[in-house]
Amino acid sequence: MAAMNVKHGFVRAFGLAGKVVILDEVHSYDIYTGTILNALVSLLRELGCTVIVLSATLAQARREQLLQAPVSSRHYPLITALPEHALTATEIPALPPAARTVNLTLQRQDAAALEEALVRAEQGQQVLWVENTVAGAQAIFQVLAARAADLGIVCGLLHSRFTQTHRQRNEDQWVALFGKQGWPQRGRQGRILVGTQVLEQSLDIDADFLISRFAPTDMLLQRLGRLWRHEQTPRVACARAEAWMLVPDLADAIASPAAFGDSAAVYSPYVLCRSLQSWQQRDEINLPHDIRGLIEETYAVREEDGDMARWLYELEHGSLRGTQRRVGRQDLQRLAQATLATAGDTKSDVAVSTRYSEQDTQDTLLLRRIVYVSEQKSTELTLLDGRTVVLPAQRHKLSPAGWRTLSITLMREIVSLRPALAPPASDRARLEKLGLHHIFYLGNSPQEDALLRIALVDDSDRLTTLDGQALPGKHEHHYRNDLGYKIVKQKD
Repeated sequence: MAAMNVKHGFVRAFGLAGKVVILDEVHSYDIYTGTILNALVSLLRELGCTVIVLSATLAQARREQLLQAPVSSRHYPLITALPEHALTATEIPALPPAARTVNLTLQRQDAAALEEALVRAEQGQQVLWVENTVAGAQAIFQVLAARAADLGIVCGLLHSRFTQTHRQRNEDQWVALFGKQGWPQRGRQGRILVGTQVLEQSLDIDADFLISRFAPTDMLLQRLGRLWRHEQTPRVACARAEAWMLVPDLADAIASPAAFGDSAAVYSPYVLCRSLQSWQQRDEINLPHDIRGLIEETYAVREEDGDMARWLYELEHGSLRGTQRRVGRQDLQRLAQATLATAGDTKSDVAVSTRYSEQDTQDTLLLRRIVYVSEQKSTELTLLDGRTVVLPAQRHKLSPAGWRTLSITLMREIVSLRPALAPPASDRARLEKLGLHHIFYLGNSPQEDALLRIALVDDSDRLTTLDGQALPGKHEHHYRNDLGYKIVKQKD
């Protein structure tokens, strides 16, 4: 926010003057956030800050953008420094971690990968399976879990479509099992953890065997970082550092992004094709030695022709397929520049964003039951775990500490969804009568629908309206503690 054109932006920036500012996981930012980040780094340097940028998979061109100075070293890992008033960067090769070789298999058949995951887990290995979409992860988890129980294998699922309560519980459980805490019990049984991009970063998990849906090179390298992560991790004797990647045929992928399935809606088809070109002939990767070469091979600017020229044009200028619109890099850059501190009138914090998304997210509160008790002028809310909390209709009925505790409890029952996946909007006046405006921001105009969505989860895990009716539309909405929020097309 310090670099953006928001109220009190200068005060925020001044508060950072002379400080040490650390920016982590910079490779994960798209061009919108990256443009804002460039401006922030420049501003921080002008304010006499020391800026430390961390990334495991940053391309050379991106380093030059952040430094505003040329770089040339291809060492990995690498420390690059630009002292105050210096015109050229200093590049210092760092001591690399112990080298490890991961054997690669590019697999086109999901069925073969499913069997391999079960075989490995039956041997006692800890298997990690990463998908690019929540729906994909849920589908794989359900297939594996249905067969794993009879084999003595434990399966888990991690993605963003859980309530905060269940996501934190799942993360704590599986980080303990796949991390250092789980070493004493690691060899007791095989396990399979299925998930999405949430597994790529910030979780210290160490798998024996990895299966990944194909993704851009930097994402694949992040996923490989969750494989044989620690030298001291105890492993079954048959375990080897191996990864399977689920890929389409390269020619099919270049001819049509549909070959990538739902992944083409998550990542740029051009970047996916460039990545596949870089990986298709590999049967092993040496880490960290091969990281720099793979990144540069994937992202180096080059002339294209044929279908690849078309996908490159879409990356730069955007595309429209059916009802799905993808904003191009040039428009994203312009949108980001419009938010910077040099642009026009200042805006409120809620009017700007540090990240661009073509899909807004919708907060949805999931409950088992909600009843207004008129005699007590309060609302009884039954949470998914069966606990009941009481929400007074009048604010003075609870102390500030009591409201904070209640707010934290209810916020943990929220799941964030795309509006198209969320239950229908509720009447704002009705939610205010239930006292929910004391906890959640419902919007400004009484005539508008509430910004908060609410659904009840019945005994069959199906979502209903506040009146217990089935949600409208052609899909059923379900929520399970182990599966998360799932959309199922109704049978005719």
